[in-house]
Amino acid sequence: MDEETFPEELADVLVGVQRLIRRRLRAGLTVPRLRGAEVELLRLVEARPGIGVSEAAKELHLAGNSVSTLVNKLVKEGHLVRGTDPADRRAARLLLTDQAEARLRDWKQRRVALLSRHVTRLDAADQEALRAALPALRALAVTLHEEAEET
Repeated sequence: MDEETFPEELADVLVGVQRLIRRRLRAGLTVPRLRGAEVELLRLVEARPGIGVSEAAKELHLAGNSVSTLVNKLVKEGHLVRGTDPADRRAARLLLTDQAEARLRDWKQRRVALLSRHVTRLDAADQEALRAALPALRALAVTLHEEAEET
């Protein structure tokens, strides 16, 4: 693989794998599908319970009004609770509902099972190559996040 085409090939593979994972996880859903940004917001609230809307927007690199729209939809659907910040009654703090926690737990279990099935189909050398690539992929994610923070 040459240096010139590597970035594009890497991007294509990462996007393709993510797309296939999403499609496979959607198959057989008995509840309405959540959009990618909705899942990202729920996962952020799971990781940082009580996060505010503007802080979530900054973390997700989305406009504040876009996150407000997502929050309103997820509150209406019973996935989020918008609480009041005791230190500033004007500020909202976001928390997951039990329904959202169960849905995220189910999603994670199904995702792990899907990837486990397919990784175990690879030969040992490919499995090890994927393990060895994780630190570099994490470092790539950090640099992409840092660049987004600078803009």
